[in-house]
Amino acid sequence: MTTTLRSPAGSGGGSAAPAPDGPLDQPATRHPQNRRERLLFGTQPHWVRPSVALLLALTAVLYLWDLEATGYANSFYAAAVQAGTKDWTALLFGSLDAGNAITVDKPPAALWIPALAGRMFGFSAMSMLIPQALMGVAAVGLLYLTVKRISGPAAGLLAGGALALTPVAALMFRFNNPDAMLTLCLMLAGYLTTRAIERAGWKWLAAAGAVIGLAFLAKMLQGFLIMPGLALAYLWAAPTTLGRRLLHLLGAAAGIAVVAGTYIALFQLTPASARPYMAGSQTNSFLELTFGYNGLGRITGSGGGMPGGGGAPGGGFGGNVGFGGAAGITRMFGTSFGGEVSWLLPAALILLCAGLWFTRREARTSKTRAALLLWGGWLAVTAAIFSFMSGTIHPYYTVALAPAIAALVGIGSVELWRGRAYWPARIVLAATVLASSVWSAVLLGRDPGWLPGLRVIVVVLGLLAAVAVILRVDSLPGLPGRFRKAATAGVVVLSLLAGGAGTAAWTLATAAQPHSGSIPASGPTASAMGGGRTTARFGGAQGSADGLGGGTGGPGNEGASTELTALLKSAGTKWSAIVSGASQAASLELASGTSVIALGGWNGGDPYPTLAQFQAMVGRGEIGYFISGGMGGGGGRGGNSEVAAWVAANFQAQTVGTSTVYRLGA
Repeated sequence: MTTTLRSPAGSGGGSAAPAPDGPLDQPATRHPQNRRERLLFGTQPHWVRPSVALLLALTAVLYLWDLEATGYANSFYAAAVQAGTKDWTALLFGSLDAGNAITVDKPPAALWIPALAGRMFGFSAMSMLIPQALMGVAAVGLLYLTVKRISGPAAGLLAGGALALTPVAALMFRFNNPDAMLTLCLMLAGYLTTRAIERAGWKWLAAAGAVIGLAFLAKMLQGFLIMPGLALAYLWAAPTTLGRRLLHLLGAAAGIAVVAGTYIALFQLTPASARPYMAGSQTNSFLELTFGYNGLGRITGSGGGMPGGGGAPGGGFGGNVGFGGAAGITRMFGTSFGGEVSWLLPAALILLCAGLWFTRREARTSKTRAALLLWGGWLAVTAAIFSFMSGTIHPYYTVALAPAIAALVGIGSVELWRGRAYWPARIVLAATVLASSVWSAVLLGRDPGWLPGLRVIVVVLGLLAAVAVILRVDSLPGLPGRFRKAATAGVVVLSLLAGGAGTAAWTLATAAQPHSGSIPASGPTASAMGGGRTTARFGGAQGSADGLGGGTGGPGNEGASTELTALLKSAGTKWSAIVSGASQAASLELASGTSVIALGGWNGGDPYPTLAQFQAMVGRGEIGYFISGGMGGGGGRGGNSEVAAWVAANFQAQTVGTSTVYRLGA
């Protein structure tokens, strides 16, 4: 619902005389929301549909362009997708291998769509990555639709464009980590909650809960971080009684429980012999993974926030300095996280605070304030958790912040622009543009060798735009009508360039190059932000599946020599080999097209298979070879060193390529 500045003394319709210190309040213009409203209020402006089509088309080009160069991206998840294309049980449970020995250390929902695409079109890098890119296009479209319902199509287009041009969004929607699916689910939940608030629609809210449950099945507890913001907005603004609002929220909680709980029950009740081992847990338990290493362990750093309880004491990897800098309120602006998502973060914070102030006297059911509470709560809670968590965290997690930042920028900027006749709105708008341009220059300056002139340009544009907004040059006395429209358009374009040129350039640089490994980072090749383009600098360290290690991009992955690949292809057993650690196993699977057991899971720390289980597998002739090496040096932890010792004592070693291999059996 569109709002404008009006007098605090006014009440009733939006035509009351405005005042400089008034809040954003009643609608100045109605925008048709459905068929009935279109009949009552007319159709939308003629430029809207072409503009939306252009936004989605350009987003698709940005996220799909030269996508094949990325190859398998994170080989860990690529191997799991490949397994899902071969075996339905592997697809259902997220197994790393088609033989269903052990899962990835995440729930499986993010693997389902790429694996189904691989089943339909044949497994390849493109069949895996195109669905990720299309999720990004869908997220941009959903954000447009959501913001449009609050502040009109211009705000929706601005928000959608801001999301599309967030560097970490371009990074993750061109990659195969679970964050693409997670972000799409979160965005859909935001849209459904917005619809629910309009008329206290419990069905919309229950659907939002179900989608949050799906987000949980994509990346566990991170899917719940938006819940406080969504719940607060509905509890505050839905047009019904408090009792009904609370009851509706219980319905949303039921939606979460049905979706997430059904899968948890399915996993826990399925006999262990009929499904893969739950990686990242010590007891083969989905719930242990949820509340341990992949849950509270990430926040508190207990057990290092890593599978098997590994990692540096008190904070994942040396207190997480190696991943995202020291925990604290400035982490989102630091050298690791800043270039990923913070380009428009100062603008979003300014607009959120100003919007809440200007709407302080609105009715409880104000849609604008409800939107500010929803997106502001989303941003505040998620950013606070990311900023202060002491377990394993990676900068690309911040893609979950991008929709909230973009929505606040779209809503706040357009509402203040409509109220620019009054000096408070002009001052806030000018400060927002100037702050965005200056912060963009700071971020660009962290890589001084890349487009150094752009830093100067954005600051100059920011100063010019701020002055133009404050002076309101589009409404100067005596300005002819035909020049007035041109001046208005000029100020808008100048402001967009000042605030958006930096993030747009960084995003284009991100999309212009392939990314691989487990800790991708945005920006140009020479980026100084985020600690490296791939995981080579961390190779061999212990970490989480979306942390240290991982593979390289294409089929010729590290550790898979031509001789070893040929040997595995000729094994003829259920599993061609077993090797310590999931990174090495994934690379071998992708190179050979065979199933390989990851001894001990991601980093060798999971107690699977035990020596007795391994001996039984060998006795049944299910494993062809034991490959020495891998993460943890072939021994791993949690008793897996016994497997390596038993193999060395009972089988003859041979060298294949550069690997030491033991043939198991006769």
